Amino acid sequence: MLIIAGYITVPPEDRDQAVATFADLVRRAREAPGCLDVAITADSVDPGRINNVERWRSWEDVDAWRAQARAPEVTILTDHVRMYDASNERSPF
Repeated sequence: MLIIAGYITVPPEDRDQAVATFADLVRRAREAPGCLDVAITADSVDPGRINNVERWRSWEDVDAWRAQARAPEVTILTDHVRMYDASNERSPF
């Protein structure tokens, strides 16, 4: 499994519109082969931060999705999103 997680920063006055702009992308990604989950959300504390969490079955699934995703254009000030290989899964509770 691959986990893509982190956040981007955008101008605070643009954040809510940027999150709304990603809604269609999130809906389509969740239906894509190999997608286990995707969430792109406004941060509850920082008005310029957008959190991103994705789980994919494989790199091939991510690559196939990105080839046809048509991500919207937003002004990104900084990017703190990283991809991780996960070899083990269990509930943290």
